[in-house]
Amino acid sequence: MGGFFGVASKQDCVFDLFFGIDYHSHLGTRRGGMAVYGENGFDRAIHNIENSPFRTKFDKDMQEMTGNLGIGCISDYEPQPLLVRSHHGTYALTTVSKINNMEELTKQLFDNGHSHFLEMSGGDINATELIASLINQKENLIEGIQYALEVVDGSVSLLLMNQAGIYAARDKYGRTPIVVGKKDDAYCVSFENFAYKNLGYTDYKELGPGEIVVLTDKNCVTLVNPNKEMKICTFLWVYYGYPSSAYEGTSVENMRYECGKRMAQRDNVKPDIVAGVPDSGIAHAVGYANESGIPFSRPFIKYTPTWARSFMPTTQKQRNMIAKMKMIAIEELIRDKSLLLIDDSIVRGTQLRETTEFLYDSGAKEVHIRPACPPLLYGCKYLNFSRSSSEMDLITRRVIDRLENGNVTDEILQEYADPESTKYEQMVEEIRKELNFTTLRFNRLDDMLDSVGIDKCKLCTYCWDGRE
Repeated sequence: MGGFFGVASKQDCVFDLFFGIDYHSHLGTRRGGMAVYGENGFDRAIHNIENSPFRTKFDKDMQEMTGNLGIGCISDYEPQPLLVRSHHGTYALTTVSKINNMEELTKQLFDNGHSHFLEMSGGDINATELIASLINQKENLIEGIQYALEVVDGSVSLLLMNQAGIYAARDKYGRTPIVVGKKDDAYCVSFENFAYKNLGYTDYKELGPGEIVVLTDKNCVTLVNPNKEMKICTFLWVYYGYPSSAYEGTSVENMRYECGKRMAQRDNVKPDIVAGVPDSGIAHAVGYANESGIPFSRPFIKYTPTWARSFMPTTQKQRNMIAKMKMIAIEELIRDKSLLLIDDSIVRGTQLRETTEFLYDSGAKEVHIRPACPPLLYGCKYLNFSRSSSEMDLITRRVIDRLENGNVTDEILQEYADPESTKYEQMVEEIRKELNFTTLRFNRLDDMLDSVGIDKCKLCTYCWDGRE
């Protein structure tokens, strides 16, 4: 998905910028970038971080760059920040976005006289370059940012830096977060609020949906007031967010404890131990264990010193192999045991099936699976959770297609989304058999939303119930 960080400081900002960006490394896997503005104008560096951490690739740049303003990012796909020269002057731009109507917007720009876009490998257009072109359609920079946020079908949040300061704009429905931190002589802006705490900043404000602010070393000024409607991604708490983060006042770690607690209250199995799939399932499992009284244990450990993240390779086969190789069994905690295992979700099901087989091979007697969110029935339209080309990559949709003999409608999918329905029970049982689990019980949507603790109307649940 990606994340970004920016600093406006009276002093040199590069130290804070470097480490603030690095704290977003859990959100993206392919590109890192940082751009600064100072006495010598703009300076920028972009590196491939697929096989090396952000810090190792940018250590030399950090020593050489200087400036009072800086923005940077960790990105899943496109190289950024971009340096753009237009009638607005020169600016640097970085985005967290998913653009569903890219072809339509590109055609409109061509029709309006835009000459060209640089293609990335694979023929895709850099989404951040497209956002820059949309901004440049308007004579006023703020109107341009508003226009870009409005016309994108999907989501976009952005940081734009010029000599006047750093402009931060949150997605019009607030699907992704932006927070501002403050310390003496400096302001920062971040996707994750924990990213600036160790740098000496304190919470200043969280932007509302569609809100646009400008930061300097002296202040943070709101230029466009927030919209009333919000649809922030609930999956931020379930999976994306780092445990020390908080969104809309709700702690990620605490939400996961609540999820596990509510799952335990509805469950009736009595395993020997409760465990979480590292890393995102662990907090859910702690909440389950605390509520149920069943001991929490770590029967397998993720080997992190050298292994890349499991979804980094371009092919699913490679991702599955690396995910399996990262897991090291502690057989003394597995042999002859009944295990209850909590993962954040089931998407394709391949990795969790291999994990289950791995536990059986290590001597497990039973493996009960408890995903921390409901069945994923729809591909996400708003965040780059997955670049799957088809919703049939979801194990739920493959099973439903099989049960319905290919005759799947939105009305039928709504039946499968209802945890009280017969069709839901049939789907869960088919998934259980296909993945070789002893039992399978998904978290309920109502319980998960209650665990977040903010108004349900402010939460996006599209991937579970198809409601926009």
